[in-house]
Amino acid sequence: MRFFKIAISMGCPAGIGPEIIVKALDYFKKENPSILKNIVIIGDKKVLLNISNNLGLSIPKEVEIDSLSHLDIIPGKPDLEGYKAMANYFKKAIELAKNKEIQAIVTAPISKEGLNKIGINYSGHTDWLAKEFNVDKYVMAFYGEKMIVSLVTIHIPLKEVFQNIDIEKIVNTARLSYGFLKKLKVENPKMAICGLNPHAGEGGILGDEEKTIIEKAVEKCKKDGIPLYGPYPSDSLFYWAYKGKFDLIIALYHDQGLIPFKLIHFEDGVNVTLGLPIIRTSPCHGTAYDIAGKGIANPKSFISAINLSLKLLSN
Repeated sequence: MRFFKIAISMGCPAGIGPEIIVKALDYFKKENPSILKNIVIIGDKKVLLNISNNLGLSIPKEVEIDSLSHLDIIPGKPDLEGYKAMANYFKKAIELAKNKEIQAIVTAPISKEGLNKIGINYSGHTDWLAKEFNVDKYVMAFYGEKMIVSLVTIHIPLKEVFQNIDIEKIVNTARLSYGFLKKLKVENPKMAICGLNPHAGEGGILGDEEKTIIEKAVEKCKKDGIPLYGPYPSDSLFYWAYKGKFDLIIALYHDQGLIPFKLIHFEDGVNVTLGLPIIRTSPCHGTAYDIAGKGIANPKSFISAINLSLKLLSN
């Protein structure tokens, strides 16, 4: 593997981000210690040390910590100071990426409400990164060993989904998803797309978006050499993907794809942004303020996020 540097942004200091970071570092100290020297944590050293002391774990000395704040936080009780620090950690990671000082960003959970309270009008990491890197074609995808899902639309109200689906968006999602599978070295990849309506429209009886939009997008993909099939009824498609018939599913809106994915990969799934000039992964859960500071946060998804970034860097 070529030389690389991974930045971990600490997320909201009052959430479970610091805890899962400390636990993940302890995991890699035992399982893959050679990568520790390639990791820089952008966050708050004081918060991390308090968490590590409470857990009885040590932060590996090989790991660099770029400490941008010195906070007294109450786990599970976020405040404006913590929200501002949360944003600054991520801004610094973006700066390092733009300067090519890092090749991947692994993001611990942030609060979308917190961003809004400090005047940052992004719905999360994904659209923030896209704006910073001037990328207008990007995809939110979710990776697990048993299922991979990409989304055509992301964080918008359900009532706006219909007007935000078009042929170009579907083709772009398929193209970036196909590229992702190739980076993962999936042999002869096959992708499938969900129908928007129940039973994929039942021949137009239950809606015509399948015929007027989705089928045309699938035809265009096939002409471009993109192995996309469908649309299929979503209530059965995820079962067949789980059984190995398809390598990736394209869902048309957030919960259509995320409910079945998280049913299978809630503990170890990874959120990955496709279409950026850098690698960006994150765990599939949020700040979990309700369990912050209790020492019970599960680090599996965060460990998987780091492992996926390593896999993509090596490929």
